[in-house]
Amino acid sequence: MSNQDLILYELRGRIAIITINRPEKAQSFNGDMLKSLHAKLIGADNDEQVRCILIKSTGQKFFSAGYDLKEIQGDPKNVATIQQWGRKVNETMLLMKKPIITQIQGIAVGFGVMLILASDLKIFADRPMEDLYLKLPEIEISAFPQTGATLLPLLAFGLSYAKKILLTADKIGLEELKNMNFPTRVFPLDQLDTKTLSFVKQMSKYQMEFLIFIKSMLTIMNKRYIKSCFDLEEDCGKVTYDKKKKNMKELDEFLEGMREKFI
Repeated sequence: MSNQDLILYELRGRIAIITINRPEKAQSFNGDMLKSLHAKLIGADNDEQVRCILIKSTGQKFFSAGYDLKEIQGDPKNVATIQQWGRKVNETMLLMKKPIITQIQGIAVGFGVMLILASDLKIFADRPMEDLYLKLPEIEISAFPQTGATLLPLLAFGLSYAKKILLTADKIGLEELKNMNFPTRVFPLDQLDTKTLSFVKQMSKYQMEFLIFIKSMLTIMNKRYIKSCFDLEEDCGKVTYDKKKKNMKELDEFLEGMREKFI
């Protein structure tokens, strides 16, 4: 399958539908896919016809397993590409004008979770824990949480729960998410596509100024904070991956500098 077929784009009336289409690799993202997704998000945001954006994926098992770790392991250039474009995608989703609805039919891990958290509304299939859960595994696999992995859970769940999911790498099932009023809608799996599209079609009938201004006002209020959080992740990541390890005193001094820079 060519890279062009891995991120699909379709216009359906006033809706731009972006589909992750790499089921044989658990819908995991390489650098080219991140660049393609970013380009399609920008294109939809600037398209006069589009009022809402729907992100989904093919198959039933995975929404997305995150970054394709096999493609980036051992190659600093690939790591840098993933970090650069992963951040661009998540930052763009938070700051762009038009509302993004994500349809989740299966398991989401790592960057797959971040896509869900960066979207504005989330529609889930009604499935048990073994078939649908969210998981941020960074601490388990020694991958420093960057490209929004600390900011996005904080925005979505608050400080206490963000600490829980980042420090434990626990799986979060649908019932737990419903207890936090996280899903916008929950539909039966066999009706997920039709009911999600119906929901998004209804949204697309709303006046453009309402859709854009509601999201944009909230974004403008928080834009400086959002950008500084991405920068903080990047700065801390550089120190974490520095081959010259720091002792506790040096880490304390670094953190004090971060507090002065960002607070």
